[in-house]
Amino acid sequence: MSKKNVIIIGAAGRDFHNFNTYYRNNKDYNVVAFTAAQIPDIDGRKYPNELAGELYPDGIPIYAEEDLPRLIKELKAEICIFSYSDVPYSKVMQMSAIVNSAGANFGLLGPDQTQVKSTKPVIAVVAVRTGCGKSQTARKVIELLMAKGLKVVAIRHPMPYGDLNAQKVQRFAQVSDLEKHKCTIEEMEEYEPHVVRGNVIYAGVDYEAIVREAENDPDGCDVILWDGGNNDFSFYKPDLTITVVDPHRPGHELQYYPGEVNLRTADAVVINKMDSAPPEGIQIVRESIAKVNPSAIVIDGASPIKVDRPEIIRGKRVLVVEDGPTLTHGEMKLGAGTIAAMKFGALELVDPRPYTVGKLSNTFEIYPNIGTLLPAMGYGEEQLKDLETTINSCDCDSVIIGTPIDLSRIVNINKPSTRVYYDLQEIGKPDLNDLLEEFIIKYKLK
Repeated sequence: MSKKNVIIIGAAGRDFHNFNTYYRNNKDYNVVAFTAAQIPDIDGRKYPNELAGELYPDGIPIYAEEDLPRLIKELKAEICIFSYSDVPYSKVMQMSAIVNSAGANFGLLGPDQTQVKSTKPVIAVVAVRTGCGKSQTARKVIELLMAKGLKVVAIRHPMPYGDLNAQKVQRFAQVSDLEKHKCTIEEMEEYEPHVVRGNVIYAGVDYEAIVREAENDPDGCDVILWDGGNNDFSFYKPDLTITVVDPHRPGHELQYYPGEVNLRTADAVVINKMDSAPPEGIQIVRESIAKVNPSAIVIDGASPIKVDRPEIIRGKRVLVVEDGPTLTHGEMKLGAGTIAAMKFGALELVDPRPYTVGKLSNTFEIYPNIGTLLPAMGYGEEQLKDLETTINSCDCDSVIIGTPIDLSRIVNINKPSTRVYYDLQEIGKPDLNDLLEEFIIKYKLK
């Protein structure tokens, strides 16, 4: 029987994992191409033969997603596998229509085909949308486990924007490792908060190889913590799944792929941001949980914020810089920086759009609903320079940094600035500690 030609539709993350786990050594299929979206400068490259395996000695080309209809016909693709996250169901089915109209079948791979089994107990922290507060939930879980004397190794969802061979397996144990691995802002935002708290985090491209190294980490490993990206489901078979939902975007938990998968498969659901969300939003989210996963434990939570220099905000015209993906495909209208501006008495939020340059201007064209906030985009040196130029050109009194990292460490800001901090704070019972005590007993970790 002849091999079936496959195109994997992705964004430099889930697409590579789907290939590695399902297609790489599968002689029934021939992956003829990846297509790329969301991430700039990914298309035009190759998934290298060193990672693609012996069935692909020339590697696999990566094309722009907009070329998909032409590629299906020219490469005689029979199947297209959708492999990226945090998209509305309408986008998924629109992609299905594009694929079907070009003559090919459209598909999605599920957990049983793509999840790798670890030799260590796995806790997966995932979400229903980008920007729900997943990362601070993961950090809280790690802190609780470490306080109980357990060695926790975190593994982060992939963000391989550079040399894919060099990024096969990456280990981050100190801040200097961020420079060593030439991390983008988006990568630093996820890795730095872990390493400054004293725990090791892994990431990369080949997640089977990554988990095997993590299980044998030189600092020890009792538990693997999967720190998910966007609203993707875990790359590893979880023994405990904690899903974070956002009452600032009520209803989205049942409208975005694959976030609803995470809601339906959760052992526990954290309703975050209850300190700043409207009551009606909280109620809608509660009803969604009861509808699709009534057996899940529900943990109420807040993300209280603090700033290191409130006088930089009070009575000032401020530029608010927020986490990039949260504003772009996460579609959030506010973030930690915005809440800090309101809480600490900013006079005005200055609109950055008249001052944007280069690729940052393009970001606002692609995502016109961002509004008067500045996304901290930094996938490469050019975007980083555009971000710096935009901040320094903006007619404002001061800058609020709402990103998970200290942006002033990597961007020269010519105005007074203050950084916003936020961590998960549980409200009442049950809480994460209750959940983890049961987990520890079940897996005989003490």
